[in-house]
Amino acid sequence: MTRIVHMETLRPDYTYSTQEIMETADRMWLKDVDKLTRRKALKILEGANIDQRSIVVDLETVFSDLSFEEKNNIYKEKMIEYGKRLLKQTFENSDVDPSQVDYIITTSCTGFMIPSVDAYLVNEFGMKPGVVRLPVTEMGCAGGTSALIYADNFLKSNPDKTALVLTMEIPSITFQKDDLDGANLVSTAIFSDGFACAVLKGGEGKGAHIIDSDMYHFSHGEYLMGFELVNSGLKIVLDKDVPSAIEGNFEDIFLPFLKRNGLEIEDIENYMFHPGGKKIIQMVENYISDYQKDISESRWVLENHGNMSSATIMHILHKVTSERTIKEGERGYMLAFGPGFMAQSILLEWR
Repeated sequence: MTRIVHMETLRPDYTYSTQEIMETADRMWLKDVDKLTRRKALKILEGANIDQRSIVVDLETVFSDLSFEEKNNIYKEKMIEYGKRLLKQTFENSDVDPSQVDYIITTSCTGFMIPSVDAYLVNEFGMKPGVVRLPVTEMGCAGGTSALIYADNFLKSNPDKTALVLTMEIPSITFQKDDLDGANLVSTAIFSDGFACAVLKGGEGKGAHIIDSDMYHFSHGEYLMGFELVNSGLKIVLDKDVPSAIEGNFEDIFLPFLKRNGLEIEDIENYMFHPGGKKIIQMVENYISDYQKDISESRWVLENHGNMSSATIMHILHKVTSERTIKEGERGYMLAFGPGFMAQSILLEWR
């Protein structure tokens, strides 16, 4: 059995309200566009139902004219910087020493670096020469659940081992200044930078035990979400059909998963859904409230952090475990969506 025994999150240094983002966008990005497009962009920013977001650089840098090379250099620098800060915080606040780490998984889809950030972290903290590294780069918002599942698979076969899962996303530097289509406007309105780390151990003991996991593929959903690599960097693909596709498949995603574990919706005490954006979280809330369940932590994370891609679900798990009084035997259900198009589920039980 695999169990999550510790969680850490790290907020980037620059935090801005939506009003501050709108003012800077209007001054630096939208000042020369036509009035109709300007109004549309500001309306999308204001209507995202996100109060504040954090990024690794100041807003002026985000909205400036950066080349792909300059953007990716920021990505590499900040991945290493925040990776070191996140792991230092994790080792200080948990009972895990760097020498005990057997498996380190890092997830990120918002830039490129070879060697991957985990190589720098292994050397920075003097981890053992035999530590196993796994960078997960193309799972998008589902990267957090993916990494937890990969760690679970490793620890099931190695119950005396310890794994770290780091979700590290910097969507701010993927901003496309010359792109005024709907996908880029929505992306600018909802995505933000974020970092989180989970410590997992094999064998029995205290923690949130991973009971089961699953991946559900949508039929021919490749067009729904992803990135296109263009000369100016990573251009977001975010189709308007995403909310309706999720709604149309929602029950097929998790009801059979619960059923194969002998469970009904009412049997889960703690629901954790990757919020995506306001349409998706509202749909899930409308559905789950019929069963007297809530996803208030998911909404809170979206409103106070924005969509941090793979790090979002980890922030939600951290908020649930740090603020709810979870009793032994309670269960949790995690769900996140990613490119492909697909959904990943994880069933937890606290022991």
